[in-house]
Amino acid sequence: MRRNRHDAFTRRLVAENALSVDDLIWPIFIKEGIGEPEPVASMPGVLRVGLHSLARHVEEAARLRIPAIALFPATPPEHKNAQASEAVNPENLICRASRVLKAEFPQIGLIGDSALDPYTDHGHDGILREGYVANDETLEILVRQSVNQADAGIDIIAPSDMMDGRIAAIRAGLDASGHIHTRLMSYAAKYASAFYGPFRDAIGSAGAFKGDKKTYQMDPANAEEALHEVALDLAEGADMIMVKPGMPYLDIICRVKEKFQVPVFAYQVSGEYAMLAGAIERGWLDHDRVILESLLAFKRAGCSGVLTYFAPTAAKLLRA
Repeated sequence: MRRNRHDAFTRRLVAENALSVDDLIWPIFIKEGIGEPEPVASMPGVLRVGLHSLARHVEEAARLRIPAIALFPATPPEHKNAQASEAVNPENLICRASRVLKAEFPQIGLIGDSALDPYTDHGHDGILREGYVANDETLEILVRQSVNQADAGIDIIAPSDMMDGRIAAIRAGLDASGHIHTRLMSYAAKYASAFYGPFRDAIGSAGAFKGDKKTYQMDPANAEEALHEVALDLAEGADMIMVKPGMPYLDIICRVKEKFQVPVFAYQVSGEYAMLAGAIERGWLDHDRVILESLLAFKRAGCSGVLTYFAPTAAKLLRA
């Protein structure tokens, strides 16, 4: 077995999987009313970017030919309320950011997060009724939010809320509005994970959030349930499937790919990034090797692509 490992060229020839720039999606945090980009304290090297500097920030992605970016808004407290009304504002931050980027970089795909947690003053992904997220009431808002994003130029709507029936509802809303080519990347298997903490810090919902999301996000103990969720979302019209978090759920990614043979994506979430980036920063892990190895694991598990905050760094390494 070791003969094929003896030289670099044979290792390349017999490699079963490969990672390329085409596999990368770059999540970007956008924030209202800031001048220069500001760092996210819990995510070394990650920035919140204002509208006026967004195009300059994304120039690197365009130069590196990263195929898509995902936009996540840090909504100011004064724009948050229990009804998540800013989510359906056609001039909200994510819609304005989309217009800016489509004008500057029409070749880059834009992915819009469809969920209410950036806009609610309680930090949950829907409308609360007696402490419980009301499913169907939330769906109505998600549809309006998704249509607004598509109107603004978002190419792929990525519902991350885990409400039942939201893929069918959003698909119907998009089609009725003429957005027949807008794709749906469903967070079909989104787990109630402890790895989301830095993300909530980045979008400004960490302080407001109370309780947990276990009544609508998946139990980390369950795998068969994930397959059922994926089957439902595909039947409702999802074009692509997301598993979130990523590295702790490689087994789920693999099982989804083997069973359904559809495009499957993973999100290397904020907590995964923070662990690796923190260890790299302290010199405990090799910067280049650990980034590429962590991303290659997703390809080995069956992913078509990965949302990762390492995207620009990984693209540079892959093009070196």
